[in-house]
Amino acid sequence: MDSTLAKGLAAIEWMTRQQRPCRVTDLAQAFGMARSNAHRTLQTLVECGWAVQDPDTSAYRPSLRLFELGALVSEASDVGSLLRPHLAALAQQTGETIHLAVLDGAEIVYLDKFDSPLPVAAYSRIGGRAAAYCVASGKALLAAAAPDEAALRGSLGTLAAHTPHSITDFDALLSELEHTRVRGYAENREEWRLGVCGLGVPVFNARGEAVAAVGMSVPSIRFARTQARELAERLMACARDASVTLGYRTSAVPVTPISACTTKRRRLE
Repeated sequence: MDSTLAKGLAAIEWMTRQQRPCRVTDLAQAFGMARSNAHRTLQTLVECGWAVQDPDTSAYRPSLRLFELGALVSEASDVGSLLRPHLAALAQQTGETIHLAVLDGAEIVYLDKFDSPLPVAAYSRIGGRAAAYCVASGKALLAAAAPDEAALRGSLGTLAAHTPHSITDFDALLSELEHTRVRGYAENREEWRLGVCGLGVPVFNARGEAVAAVGMSVPSIRFARTQARELAERLMACARDASVTLGYRTSAVPVTPISACTTKRRRLE
């Protein structure tokens, strides 16, 4: 590995994530290098167009070249195609129906899916829609977005019952979303279709935004508590890997909790 190139790339990433102008001493302390080496690295980045130096303060910041290239990469990259290998691996591991979904107002839209090969399987279709508050993928995305109560009410409107198990009380939904955020995954226990349960976990991009959710649809006969927890662990691992593929790092800005944290948690047991 070219250590000089690696050092320069690491310096660009570090400087970009600071979201403020940085001085030579800041870089030297962050990487444990001599001040002269830090100065030489930053000057090289300036000469190559990856950084700019303020003539008044002598501080450095990333140049817009990073934004320009990032925009080109974003346009050329399709989230679905980037994440498809992760979905395929999860489908092979679990044998259940796996899908990728995005939030569109009060609904989720299925972008991709892998059908279960088992005789009894849950059904969904690419391009299909479902009420976000009734399915695990939707609840995962609503929890990750963490809107305030008023915004969430305005977005979802009336909570209609699609099965006897659907959540129709708004306070209960808020409690469910808070539980989802803390736990790390969402559950759907026959809330959209009778006989079909599900799990969902958000996928984050480099800015820490939940841009999609990996979901798993499972027939209720295979969704006992122990089975659900085991499947949830696999799903969360898949979503973590998918988020890394989109550039997410744990240093990204965390999501603000839902405002209704004081609402009594809805019992799931």
